[in-house]
Amino acid sequence: MSHHHEGDAEYMADECEMEDVEDDVDDESIDDGERGGVESDADEFDYSSDKVVDTTAAQARRGQDIQGIPWDNLSITRERYRRTRLEQYKNYENILGSGDKSGRDCKNTKKGYSFYDFKKNTRSVKSTILHFQLRNLVWATSKHDVYLMSQFSIMHWSSMTCKSSEVLNVSGHVAPSEKHPESLFEGFTHTQVSTLAVREKLLVAGGFQGELICKHLDRPGVSFCTRTTFDDNAITNAIEIYASPSGAVRFTAANNDSGVRDFDMEKFQLSNHFRFPWPVNHTSLSPNGKLLLIVGDNPEGMLVDSQNGKTVVNLSGHFDYSFASSWHPDGRTFATGNQDKTCRIWDMRNLSKSVAVLKSNLGAIRSIRYSSDGKYVAVAEPADFVHVYDVKSGYEKEQEIDFFGEISGISFSPDTESLFIGVWDRTYGSLLEYSRRRNYTYLDARI
Repeated sequence: MSHHHEGDAEYMADECEMEDVEDDVDDESIDDGERGGVESDADEFDYSSDKVVDTTAAQARRGQDIQGIPWDNLSITRERYRRTRLEQYKNYENILGSGDKSGRDCKNTKKGYSFYDFKKNTRSVKSTILHFQLRNLVWATSKHDVYLMSQFSIMHWSSMTCKSSEVLNVSGHVAPSEKHPESLFEGFTHTQVSTLAVREKLLVAGGFQGELICKHLDRPGVSFCTRTTFDDNAITNAIEIYASPSGAVRFTAANNDSGVRDFDMEKFQLSNHFRFPWPVNHTSLSPNGKLLLIVGDNPEGMLVDSQNGKTVVNLSGHFDYSFASSWHPDGRTFATGNQDKTCRIWDMRNLSKSVAVLKSNLGAIRSIRYSSDGKYVAVAEPADFVHVYDVKSGYEKEQEIDFFGEISGISFSPDTESLFIGVWDRTYGSLLEYSRRRNYTYLDARI
């Protein structure tokens, strides 16, 4: 992945160099693209309380914009602004022309399906991003509970009570309150969180300097701190929490130093460290725990043995670097997301080529999530679009969720009933919530 330079906002400020359209929207802020809209300076945010207005499903049915954007009062229509975004957005590429090369293999999908219905947009929750390529900062632990980054705070949002609470503040000094032999007892100061993972009662945050902070949500304080490496290029790119065959909780961290490290949370110690030829941007463990899917700063991905890190097979098909991956719960298929603007679906029974190629509208595929029942997969672009595909149809049936703003992360709830989308924007930053469409419907709890 692209290197991070401390204090240099430009590494996050030139991916999409759209012409300034903010004059056309009467000073309303809708950020202008993957790198153009991502900044880490809190002073740049507009948190005016008079602009924080949530949108409910009932209001959306009556024609209100789901993000609360007052298009009727602006000098540009939504349709025109969408065309402008599609025409002028510049996808970030490490390998020039990768997006053009990938288009010829893409599946023609049937859009217009609604697998998940809009439920609410919560603008009082400000979901933020620190690195333009890393978008795994939203995690749901139930259909009502979701965790996300907001500046230097890890926040919990309850869609049931409509209240947010701070789980952990990393702006100051963070040190472990428990004593474990391999823990870094002095902790960290002013941690810049690059990636996040939450599963059941365990939260793990990764930082720009290789920091790992582990907190049990049912315990006070921080349980464990460690720094994976002291390399200059140490950023933690992705974290996956999983249960081992014995039921023990573990997690895997992928770093820009080309390492993948596995940690045992029963003993709070490093249990495995694999090294690869290039920086690893994302990993996914197969449902049976035997294979680790590795993608990073190479067009090829790989499946490796999770016990020894040895390559089982290389995966050829993408044209640029990959930043997302996910296994289907059946363990037979998996997906990879790339800066060539595609998500590729692979089948274990024939890995010589991908079985389906799904195309984005604007840019790179930054995040992929399968629902726990395997019926759907959500695929997030860097901004504006989340695609939900029906797996049983061979990924031909598609719901396209369309909004404006950078995407900080996506997450299905474990029971598949909810889909949460974090949106970063100075004015319209929010948390979008969708509920799974069933054959029966409920009245809205709040009108």
